[in-house]
Amino acid sequence: MVIRNSNGRLWEIDFLRGIAIILMVFFHFLYDLNHYSVTNYRLYSGYFSYLSYGTASIFVFLVGVSLTISYNKSNQKNSSSVLSMKYVKRGAKIIGLGMIITLFTLWYIPEGFVLFGILHCIGVSIILSIPFLRYRLFNIITGSIIIFIGGYLNLFRFDFPWLLPFGFVPKQFFTIDYFPLIPWFGVVLIGIAMGNYIYKGGKRRYGLNDYSDHFGIGHICYLGRNSLYVYFFHQPILVGLIFLLFL
Repeated sequence: MVIRNSNGRLWEIDFLRGIAIILMVFFHFLYDLNHYSVTNYRLYSGYFSYLSYGTASIFVFLVGVSLTISYNKSNQKNSSSVLSMKYVKRGAKIIGLGMIITLFTLWYIPEGFVLFGILHCIGVSIILSIPFLRYRLFNIITGSIIIFIGGYLNLFRFDFPWLLPFGFVPKQFFTIDYFPLIPWFGVVLIGIAMGNYIYKGGKRRYGLNDYSDHFGIGHICYLGRNSLYVYFFHQPILVGLIFLLFL
């Protein structure tokens, strides 16, 4: 059975997001195995750390690309105020889901619960991106500066916690999922810029055959189209599998 792509969607975006969601589930499965002392992988150094940051970079970059495509398609039909409210509501919804993750991890992993994870970051970034949605070179420059500042901030630890969402990490701070706006909003801005280059007017500017009806690729695209649901529900499933198979 082949799961076909939805009409009007760009299959390659769904495919890349699907690849990222598979890698994310794999990484979280390894984390859960460690958590329940089934394995003892070093997940935050070496190869696995590159896997983690690479997967997250794909997700966050595609947030920017997708915002550009949505904006360019909707800009022809709606006023700027209507579009702004649309993205504020979308960002607020994702922030709300992030808060549910916060509450779940506070119960599940209280020693490292999520205060400002990837959903929080994506939700806030969607709202912050509204003034930047039409720009290209400006976003590349601004995004690169934000990423550079984020790398510099990561060298330090601070005595105050209230700027945690911006990359000012307090001393003795530990969490299983932390994506500060500096540098990750910079990745969103570069995604917006690339989206404006590659998908001008919300349409692909280059030729690309549609492989979404091929076996396997269609399934990955399906995961990409439903990545938020996969992200939200995969952990209870993984934990259930670990208890069933190993504990």
